[in-house]
Amino acid sequence: MLSQMAAALVPAFGCLTTSADLTAVPAPGILVANHTSLADPGVVLAALRRMEIEPVVLATAGLWRVPLLRHLLNRDGHVPVHRRTSRAAEALETAAAALAAGRHVLIYGEGHIPPRRDASEAAPEAFRSGPARLAAVSGACVIPVGQAGARRLASGSGLKQVAGVLTAPVRRPRLHVHVGAPLRLPAEVEAASEAAHRAVTAAWRTAAQHVGEPVPRSPASSGAHGLEALR
Repeated sequence: MLSQMAAALVPAFGCLTTSADLTAVPAPGILVANHTSLADPGVVLAALRRMEIEPVVLATAGLWRVPLLRHLLNRDGHVPVHRRTSRAAEALETAAAALAAGRHVLIYGEGHIPPRRDASEAAPEAFRSGPARLAAVSGACVIPVGQAGARRLASGSGLKQVAGVLTAPVRRPRLHVHVGAPLRLPAEVEAASEAAHRAVTAAWRTAAQHVGEPVPRSPASSGAHGLEALR
């Protein structure tokens, strides 16, 4: 339901385009995306639905406090993440079960929205261990997802975000989601987190270039060292 709503609503607020390094996204798979805005989950879900993917999403448990949204999240089988509590591990267990059932799972490696007030793009911040641990327990491949442009929809203070959403249908900001090639992560958690971060950063660079955002040149360390791409 949320994927359907995103697919219907997002095109009304901006010009959404997509690209991919593969012709078909394998299932099950762990979709790891960069997180920049309150708007980017909708952008990513809309883009993935164009690729006939409707993932289970790991999202902050606070969203389940909103009555109507809670109903939609539960209906679609999305997974609440109770950060910094004794229940935090439950999210990975539930996500692993979804993967075992053949579903795609969408997780945000950074685990938060960067505290910036401008609308410009920036490379993903360091990843938490969630994607690496989920890959380790499930054996599923990681599929990097880079999105750019969502901060043009909503960023900055609360008032600025509301204004951004209200004016978006007139401004028609460019939005792009790029899906990279799937990969297997190293066994060690820290190395796996770094590998996933490099892959998502590369996907984000492609997305940013599609919306005309300047991005710094990739450092030598952002290459394929430490990953095993699935071709």
